[in-house]
Amino acid sequence: QVQLVESGGGLVQSGGSLKLSCAASESSKITVDRVHVGWFRQAPGKDHEGVACISKSGGTVYYPDSVKGQFRVSRDNAKNTVYLEIFSLKPEDTGVYYCAGDHFYTDRDMCTRPYNGMDYRGKGTPVTVSS
Repeated sequence: QVQLVESGGGLVQSGGSLKLSCAASESSKITVDRVHVGWFRQAPGKDHEGVACISKSGGTVYYPDSVKGQFRVSRDNAKNTVYLEIFSLKPEDTGVYYCAGDHFYTDRDMCTRPYNGMDYRGKGTPVTVSS
């Protein structure tokens, strides 16, 4: 059952920026403010890769070295939404971006765990970066 809904993906030129959003679905049993949230990217033909994870309070965040300085995760718990901003997009950023929620794992622990092991997941939003 889909619990989270991602939006904001699309086709963008290299060098551009995007802001993705993650919110709980209308039928969800949870609200985003009650879970740690992570963004995972699945490039064509590859496994899911954790690219940004944020704690439930928003007090701590984690990025792998591959995206540090390019990605920024934030959350607005009043709006029950978590955001992922991607700057200076490159063709290799192309993929489907998923958000996931988990009651226990956060930050680096969350981003380095298998996406399919998260408590809550979405269907993803595709991002295509043209050169």
